[in-house]
Order: sequence, then C-alpha cells, then structure tokens
Amino acid sequence: MKDASKLLEKYRNGQATDKEKELLERWVHELGGNEPVIYSEENHEQTIARGREALKPYLKGDKKTRLWPKIAVAASIALAVATVGYFYQQHRNKTEQQFAANDIEPGRIAATLTLSSGKKIYIADASKGKVAEESGVTITKNEQGELVYGMAGGENGPGVMQTLTTYRGETQAVVLPDGSKVWLNALSSLKYPASFASSKDRRVELTGEGYFEIEKDGAHPFIVSTDKQEVEVLGTHFNINSYTDEMATKTTLLEGSVKVSIRNGNGNKILEPGKQSTLLNNKLTISDVDVDDEVAWKDGFFVFSNEPLSDILKQVSRWYNVEIEYQDESLKTKKFSGSVSRYAKVSQVLRKLEFTKSVVFKIKDQKIIAERKAN
Repeated sequence: MKDASKLLEKYRNGQATDKEKELLERWVHELGGNEPVIYSEENHEQTIARGREALKPYLKGDKKTRLWPKIAVAASIALAVATVGYFYQQHRNKTEQQFAANDIEPGRIAATLTLSSGKKIYIADASKGKVAEESGVTITKNEQGELVYGMAGGENGPGVMQTLTTYRGETQAVVLPDGSKVWLNALSSLKYPASFASSKDRRVELTGEGYFEIEKDGAHPFIVSTDKQEVEVLGTHFNINSYTDEMATKTTLLEGSVKVSIRNGNGNKILEPGKQSTLLNNKLTISDVDVDDEVAWKDGFFVFSNEPLSDILKQVSRWYNVEIEYQDESLKTKKFSGSVSRYAKVSQVLRKLEFTKSVVFKIKDQKIIAERKAN
C-alpha cells in the first residue's frame, strides 16, 4: 500500500507520469466492478470510512478470524480503489472543466445565396417570407429555414444562374423551381438556374456534398455536374459526396435509378438502390452500402462505420469550423465506429472517439489536437 500511496499523492498533485496515470486509472476500471460510484469532496471521507470499517473484522478477533490473507488483500484493494477513484474523478473533473471552457458549438442552418446580379443574401439573417425575386420566380424562406422557389415561369437564359453556398459550420435545404429538394452539407455549393422553364434539361452544379430528392419529369432529365462526373436522373433520391479535399467522388442511391458518367467520357455506370459508385483515379466502381449511414448527416447525425480517424475528423472540421492537428500521424489510419448527434457540442463527439482508449483530444483556439493515449 505504501507504493500505492505514493502514486496517489503524485496523481493528486498532478505529478504522475502518463504511465502512472494509466496504471491507476486501469486499476480503478478493472477492480471497481460494475456498480456506478460517484466521488466528490462531500462523500470522499465517508467512502474511506466505509472502506476502513470493512477491514475491521479482519484486523481484530480470534486467530481463526485472522486467517484472512486473501480476504484482507481484497479489502485493502477495495479501499485503495475507492481512494484512487476519488483522485481519478477529481482529475477527470478538471479535464472536463478544461474541455468545457474551450468547447465548440455545432453548426447551424445557414447559407449565402448569390443572385445573378451578384447580390449576396445571408439566409440566416433573412426574415421568414420573401427573400428575393428573379426571372419571374419568387424565393421565400419557410418556417423551417428552407429556401423555396415558386413554380412561376420566366426567362431562363445566360445570366440568371444563382449559387447557394454553405461555409464551415453551415447546412441548408432548398426547394428548386421544379419542386426538387436539395440538402447541402457544410462547405458545399449548388449552382442552378432561377427557373427551368425554357430548358431541355434540369442541370445543376455541385461542389462538396448534397442529398437530392428529385421530382419526376420524363421529358426533362435532372443532371448534377461535379468536377469529375455527371449524374443523370429522371426522378429519384440520391447523395453525392464530391469534396475537393477528398480523393474519391461517391454517389449513393436510395431509390430510383441514376446514371453516373465520368466527365472525360471514359465510361458510365447505372446504379440501383442500395449501391454506391466510387470514382477514383478516373475509374468507377460499384459497391453495396448502408444508405442510412451515408445520408445520416442530413438527419443530424455523424455515423461512422470502421472509418479512418482522418476521414471522421474532416467531417468534424467542416461542421464545427475547426482545424485539426495530429501529434502522431499514425492516428490518421486508426478506424472507429459509432454515431453521435451533429447538434451536440464537439466535446461529445470527441468523447465518443476517446472511449476506444487509443486516442485523446485537446481543444485549443478553435483547434482539435489528437494525441495517442499513453500505454
């Protein structure tokens, strides 16, 4: 117990090494059992007193009673665990306080609409109701904060293109002139005409990530262009991930049918529901995916299924508008699974990842620092 006391004192004073901290914390975890124990300044003395009381039967009594080596050791360990647990909880509380002081709020519904005239409208600041009018189409903001284009006709020629842009920490939904609906993820943009009235097709341009629910119109195909591919549909639900900092472009089909074409003309693929195309190094491949996971962002969740930490933290960076720093580059390839609300503070997301015990995080000056947990 003497060595344990020394460790406890070092832990309490903040002088314990990473290995010593890990030893004590594992001790608590492995010996503390499954019963929840709450440690605080108020109940510390009471906890220790109960531990000492538990030892009394083995420290007093007749010789028969004192034949207790294993039992006494177990009781001593229980007392030490209570003490370690107390100091561990104090250390944990201090860490939580530091996290809370630097915590970062989640993103919100917001975007910037750029009209063909060049005028910019920040949607979050706009009042509900009419936002703008162009090419005979009225643009309104509804109760949910979505942009809605009226179905009125109008000229549709050069100079009437509009762009909806989300920056870091923003997401926005828009109902296009044909009634199709698009959700933009953070750090994305959608360029489209104010009206499809005089077009032979319904063509839009996407950067970043968007989820599409397209109104059926057999005479006017809906085409989504990215920097590397085109997706052509008549009426369907699908998701496109085409961030410029990602090596691959991914298209996921929920219902209907889409044709994915490489922009330089080197082939195309027809997707069926539940399938995902991946365009990498000018080659298209098809795979089965969990479509709910792929579009969870639209419904307000991060969902990770055996994904590298680097991919996960890219999503966190876009949504929470933070920089990412790795103290150990090998952490980037470690894989994680789990889910958490996108509307939680960033500390809750990081805590989920820390449960693996292989990585710890610090938050400092709008930056998340990933470190390898000491062994």
